[in-house]
Amino acid sequence: MNLDDKMLFLDAMEDVRPLKRCADVRWHPVRKPRTRQQIDMLQLDNFLTTGFLDIIPRNKPLDFRREGLQHGVLDKLRTGKYGQQASLNLLRQPVEACRKMVFSFIQQALHDGLRNVLIIHGKGREDRSHANIVRSYLARWLCEFDDVQAYCTALPHHGGSGACYVALRKTAQAKQENWERHAKRSR
Repeated sequence: MNLDDKMLFLDAMEDVRPLKRCADVRWHPVRKPRTRQQIDMLQLDNFLTTGFLDIIPRNKPLDFRREGLQHGVLDKLRTGKYGQQASLNLLRQPVEACRKMVFSFIQQALHDGLRNVLIIHGKGREDRSHANIVRSYLARWLCEFDDVQAYCTALPHHGGSGACYVALRKTAQAKQENWERHAKRSR
């Protein structure tokens, strides 16, 4: 800062006085009001189950496909051909926190019309390690969502056996847009 700038600053600040310290003044940040749809989404009951769990051996890759889903979709998912539109990191989280996070994440992804997401669950050195317990619960939880079409172990650059790709069902709007796009081609 040169001398002229300093003089201008001091002239501008000449009549400024410090505020009195006041303990009863509180600052409350302005929060955006939630939309009705956001409130409804937050009030959904988390139906994901806990309790007895069959541990999936850590050397067994995660793999699931709903009846009726084409094998080619799972093959493309497995080879990372679908871009990941969002991701969730569950590393070092307690199981109950993971349950809540997975539920909220999938609900939000469905609300946003996302089709392909990545969930990072971690990998443990033993079958009974925390990361493998979360992985086993995740496999159960994803099957409990009707809108999860498939999931599989991710490629190494996305986390390998410590992550999984998840394919979600198309929304009605996406189906309509897809139909219109293909209908235009056939004319």
